[in-house]
Amino acid sequence: MAKKRVITYGTFDMFHIGHLRLLQRLKKLADDVELTVAVSTDEFNELKGKKVMIPYEQRAEIVANIKCVDRVIPEKSWEQKIEDIKRYNIDIFAIGEDWKGKFDYLKEYCEVVYLPRTKDISTTKLKKSLANFLSIPKEDLIKAFEILETLKKDLE
Repeated sequence: MAKKRVITYGTFDMFHIGHLRLLQRLKKLADDVELTVAVSTDEFNELKGKKVMIPYEQRAEIVANIKCVDRVIPEKSWEQKIEDIKRYNIDIFAIGEDWKGKFDYLKEYCEVVYLPRTKDISTTKLKKSLANFLSIPKEDLIKAFEILETLKKDLE
């Protein structure tokens, strides 16, 4: 059976279990998959109005070291997808279902698959949780940890 070449695109900021599960599902789309991941550059994210916490070079290195990923390329523009599909002989373009319908124009070049997101996980939610956590006054956090320590000692 011939190797299937799959490509996906993403920012992969604050790499989390949802990212990992997406990449793992992509690798299982066929018996023998070569997975290419296009990681959005900082400049492209800026054009999209997206603020990233982790620089492109680090995000690309993290993704490149996931064992199911075979190749990482930079995503520099919306328009590069057709060129990438042709350059890497892509059979399947796959992305999260939150993009459903947005990339149907690529069906002229390869199969297009929209995969379900991991329930209750997203970078946006993580960033909001972090912002909420950081907005808690330091004194309240210290007091909470002191209470936890007391409870822990009481249970011992």
